[in-house]
Amino acid sequence: MKILFVGDVVGSPGRNQLETYLPKLKQKYQPQLTIVNGENAASGKGITEKIYKQFLSWGADVITMGNHTWDKKEIFEFIDEAQNMIRPANFPEGTPGKGLQYINCNGIKVAVINLQGRTFLPAIDDPFRKIDELIEQAKKETSVIFVDFHAEATSEKQALAWYVDGRVSAVVGTHTHTQTADERILDGGTAYITDVGMTGPYDGILGTDRQAVIKKFLTSLPVRFEVTKEGKTQLNAVVVEINDQSGKAKTIQRILINDDHPFFV
Repeated sequence: MKILFVGDVVGSPGRNQLETYLPKLKQKYQPQLTIVNGENAASGKGITEKIYKQFLSWGADVITMGNHTWDKKEIFEFIDEAQNMIRPANFPEGTPGKGLQYINCNGIKVAVINLQGRTFLPAIDDPFRKIDELIEQAKKETSVIFVDFHAEATSEKQALAWYVDGRVSAVVGTHTHTQTADERILDGGTAYITDVGMTGPYDGILGTDRQAVIKKFLTSLPVRFEVTKEGKTQLNAVVVEINDQSGKAKTIQRILINDDHPFFV
């Protein structure tokens, strides 16, 4: 089984990239499951119901979220009915939405889990204890378990991956918007990458206007960070190949599409 995961889609440039390249990526890699992180999809923060449905129409099977889940208030109106969207599972009990979804892929059930880190991010429930609970639950249904760990600190991402090594099929990091080159299969058979990267502006800084960010560093004054709407764009993703029966990962491959790394069918 192949799973395609597309990193944080940022604003309209990211949505345009996804609409353009997702069909091409699916044609090239033939994934059985496609997952897209959409927590920055609406103007860089949050998601709307319209965008959620667009992602599904373009070929996404599951939309994962992160620390900007609640930034568009309309999400409270549709998240409980959004069967293909998951938010971090370690939000406190009673939070709208869900953090685990099962997808049937040609007779093989896949568990997709979304978690959020706590280092340098708002304090929510412990992702390590939560993942133990979710793995125990998911193992009753399937051996194929895919985790999007939305976290800031590299050490926290690596620690969680080693903690669950051999118990899940893949742990892919999101949130920092910069693709890392450390993709590997851990000793127990879990595919890992610290950060898949982002889909959106290529010449901004983490997707936002670079002049505003530079001004912030130069002056320490408050500035408004907005998604860069013009200029070059990029798409970052990974493809993970998994043994359907054992749930162990066989390969993990980074995908980077931008002007310096053109896409080839």
